[in-house]
Amino acid sequence: QVQLVESGGGLVTRGGSLRLSCAASGSVHRRNMMAWFRQAPGKEREFVSRIVWRGKFTETDYADSVKGRFTISGDMTKTTLNLTMNALGPEDTGIYFCAATPTTATARARDSRLYASWGQGTQVTVSP
Repeated sequence: QVQLVESGGGLVTRGGSLRLSCAASGSVHRRNMMAWFRQAPGKEREFVSRIVWRGKFTETDYADSVKGRFTISGDMTKTTLNLTMNALGPEDTGIYFCAATPTTATARARDSRLYASWGQGTQVTVSP
């Protein structure tokens, strides 16, 4: 079992920044890869970013829409996952979810179905 609790969402104006955090607990072996997804009203949940731990190193990936603006990071104990978001725009509005999976295989890392554990989400709203 893995428990994930997101925080840090809020309302910002275009061009602003936010830092989301995800507090993770439970089986560390079931969160070898963690990710952020988001869901805008009326749209499907979409991949934002992921991080996978490989020993002392981490490997990250980003959706094209956030590359260069968002940064994912996590500590080596896998208890805290962060998403630093800069240059936010209204298109970034949505509920942001933290997710975890025991696998380290990244071929399907952008597919939400790969992740067994999910947080409740935190709302991010960017005004024009």
